[in-house]
Amino acid sequence: MDPHPQVETNNNNHLNPNLLPVSSAGSPLAGGSSSTTTPSRYENQKRRDWNTFCQYLRNHRPPLTLSRCSGANVLEFLRYLDQFGKTKVHTPVCPFYGHPNPPCPCPCPLRQAWGSLDALVGRLRAAFEETGGQPEMNPFGARAVRLYLREVRDLQSKARGISYEKKKRKRPPPPQDHHHHQQQQQFQDFVLPVVPGDDNGEDDDDDT
Repeated sequence: MDPHPQVETNNNNHLNPNLLPVSSAGSPLAGGSSSTTTPSRYENQKRRDWNTFCQYLRNHRPPLTLSRCSGANVLEFLRYLDQFGKTKVHTPVCPFYGHPNPPCPCPCPLRQAWGSLDALVGRLRAAFEETGGQPEMNPFGARAVRLYLREVRDLQSKARGISYEKKKRKRPPPPQDHHHHQQQQQFQDFVLPVVPGDDNGEDDDDDT
């Protein structure tokens, strides 16, 4: 028997939804409000991810319970998912290393994209607490997991030539009141002109 579940992904890196039964009360994890409530896409995805992780623990050798799961087990799970990844990550010796749009195929391995892993960990972290887990015992929030995600982000950004730094959005200038601008322009037109020859703008005194 395969010690790990066969996890299938589609183009959006969604995990196999057919793993564990779901509560008939409408909630993807625990309880739920009403059977007539349609779960959101996020809730459905969170349920599928959670079911996949729970099956992974059951098929682990030796089997693991959720209460004994640690950040190290989460890292094993994330590395296991790489075999189902669809993102090309170039190696340093590849001529396309750091190239965002390679012109032709190469033998570099496929991996789970950093963005997909980061979102997955966020969903599993929320699901853990929704099923009764204590926040301070949440293995998905472990420091080792955060460091791993940061390492994957940095590695993939260099290998694929893609910057993951958030760009600051420039605020557009406030809209200018066209009517106010016209009034201001008319006021400037009615300002008394400077007397020719009076460079200092001062009145000349006539000597009589």
